Amino acid sequence: MAIFLTAESKVIVQGMTGSEGMKHTTLMLAAGTNVVGGVNPKKAGQSVDFPSGQSVPVFGSVGDAMKETGADVSVIFVPPAFAKSAVVEAIDAEIGTAVVITEGIAVKDSAEFYNYSVGKQTRIIGPNCPGVISPGKSNAGIIPASIAGAGRIGLVSKSGTLTYQMMYELRDFGFSTAIGIGGDPVIGTTHIDCLEAFEKDPETDAIVMIGEIGGDAEERAADYIKDNVSKPVVGYVAGFTAPEGKTMGHAGAIVSGSSGTAAAKKEALEAAGVKVGKTPSETAELMREIMQGK
Repeated sequence: MAIFLTAESKVIVQGMTGSEGMKHTTLMLAAGTNVVGGVNPKKAGQSVDFPSGQSVPVFGSVGDAMKETGADVSVIFVPPAFAKSAVVEAIDAEIGTAVVITEGIAVKDSAEFYNYSVGKQTRIIGPNCPGVISPGKSNAGIIPASIAGAGRIGLVSKSGTLTYQMMYELRDFGFSTAIGIGGDPVIGTTHIDCLEAFEKDPETDAIVMIGEIGGDAEERAADYIKDNVSKPVVGYVAGFTAPEGKTMGHAGAIVSGSSGTAAAKKEALEAAGVKVGKTPSETAELMREIMQGK
């Protein structure tokens, strides 16, 4: 098993014919992802041949692609100015999961498409995220498939690059699923959503959670872990050395006063029984100890 993305997932790519879409669709196909179509209203009816030898049809809309292929996951590489309409289209078509890779989407747009999704069938992952990978099964996004193979660790991270580092550091154990949820102020799927899914997944034995300064998502996740998660969790909070009041990298990573500091998040997680490393490597070592004890 895996969460949100399995070997059976049928993936379409909104923006497949653009430069980023083409590059990463090539890599997704090479990783074994079942990419069944692309979406570009201007190129409907065409098909694109990839180096893998696969020919992928292009549809005029998400709805058309789903009707023809049974797609249940969309990966969105549409430029920021058009991303909101692309996500709304995916929601209207009732696709199961929309993985929004696009960086630089206006917060107002993200808030609007997130609010539009509430109560509907589509799970949004992102925006401004590296996507989801279930190694050996499927890869929806830009996470390099060669970093780590399949295993029994679940990973949820706000940071794309720290997702990659943690996967590499624990590559000898492998992962059930790794999810980059994005670091923008408004995101769809949260730490808590992933923790809940990993807790229910029989093939995930332990969980790594990577957060960062700003907001209170990690504190809320700590409360959730305390009451609902029985599997061991280790954590890392990026930004221990960040100066107060300055946005660091991600739009959501801003600290006001004592709210949202790395120290406060570390304290909340440790109070919930989560072992927190001071560096990514120390966090990986904490997980290594847990996995070696199984």
